Amino acid sequence: MELSKNMRNSIFLILLASLLLSTTRCKGGVTSTYRRRLEASVDMPLDSDVFRVPAGYNAPQQVHITQGDVDGNAVIVSWVTPDEPGSSVVLYGTSKHNLDKMKTGKHTQYKYYNYTSGFIHHCTIRHLKFDTKYYYAVGIGQTVRKFWFKTPPEVGPDVPYTFGIIGDLGQTYDSNTTLSHYESNPKAETVLYVGDLSYADNYPDHDNNRWDSWARFVERSTAYQPWIWTAGNHELDFEPSLGEKEPFKPFKHRYQTPYRASDSTGPFWYSVKRASAHIIVLSTYSAYGKYTPQYRWLEEELPKVNRSETPWLIVLVHSPWYNSNTYHYMEGETMRVMFESWFVQYKVDVVFAGHVHAYERSHRISNIAYDIVNKNCTPVPNEDAPVYITIGDGGNIEGLASNMTEPQPSYSAFREASFGHAIFLRLRTEHMLTTHGTVIRMERELQQMKNGSPTGTGFQLPIS
Repeated sequence: MELSKNMRNSIFLILLASLLLSTTRCKGGVTSTYRRRLEASVDMPLDSDVFRVPAGYNAPQQVHITQGDVDGNAVIVSWVTPDEPGSSVVLYGTSKHNLDKMKTGKHTQYKYYNYTSGFIHHCTIRHLKFDTKYYYAVGIGQTVRKFWFKTPPEVGPDVPYTFGIIGDLGQTYDSNTTLSHYESNPKAETVLYVGDLSYADNYPDHDNNRWDSWARFVERSTAYQPWIWTAGNHELDFEPSLGEKEPFKPFKHRYQTPYRASDSTGPFWYSVKRASAHIIVLSTYSAYGKYTPQYRWLEEELPKVNRSETPWLIVLVHSPWYNSNTYHYMEGETMRVMFESWFVQYKVDVVFAGHVHAYERSHRISNIAYDIVNKNCTPVPNEDAPVYITIGDGGNIEGLASNMTEPQPSYSAFREASFGHAIFLRLRTEHMLTTHGTVIRMERELQQMKNGSPTGTGFQLPIS
């Protein structure tokens, strides 16, 4: 379906203290005057209650789920047992009191310098019914723990769905506020996570105990709804001085992705479909030059997108392609040069990135005319281009990225250094003007409390 140019202009939604949204036409070039405290946050101590080890012998911990296939009727259940392998069985069913189905997974273990992991279990449950609540149990035969999740609606063009979007979370007091705020939204159903999880590499010897504590910290969400994983630079854990020369070793062992289902040859770039969205995950820190596996996969993946089935095309990366913050400035430039023309050709709707610890949203722009001699190297408005959104401000130990370039570039619609917040993407179908079109609403909600109510900003953007 095609919408008019006017309909494709973005509209800001200001989230009032009462949580009512009012709208104004976005004119661009807004730098928020709001500033959260600038000093870096502090990681919570390991004896904090959010890191508590569950009671019972060899009790499963660090439970998390992610999508297990392309279409959403499979999940990967993962957990860690600390003392011995125990069982890799998952019992599940649609009745809390009758887990009548069983699936057996596998377990693995890894060593990183002077650290040895617990026993990491992964079990893929397939052939689930869409839009159905399932209960499941792990730790069978020892200390049993029970959780639940809900599968998404069947993929289709008119399926409303709500995504939470989080990046660069870490495990500080601000991280805890961010996660609590995300959990308080009853409509968010799946997290699109744009990289940088535990920040364990900020500790001496990349202390992998901080991988364990992070996974226990987020279990209160990850055990109940899927988080779609993107690898960031803090997942690399590449440290030859420690004898660790395998990139992504802890992340790869702990967090599985359904990459084979989308014909990917690597676990860090893949795609899933969920409700009305086709979501492509790319790896900033894996090779993406011409002829590389990631390049070839994306070249084959984009033509497969069926906009009559999934009108939304969303891309997740870690390093932003458009970034007017001095922090990590232009680090995403080489990937932009490789792939931006494809994003315009296939009309990607929105690209989410992390890495920069601030928030920024672009207008629809592209910079694909440059051919090394014509000097056309300035981003220009382009109705076929994505909106680029940087959301790497989840609350981690490194602090805010508050030093923004001046003047604000014309492509930058809104930016704000507001450390510690969650972002929600709400997909639905509704009437806009006289045309029936798909609409994206992005609510950016801050943890800053004023008179007991959160403040925040957002925008509404109709997309064909």
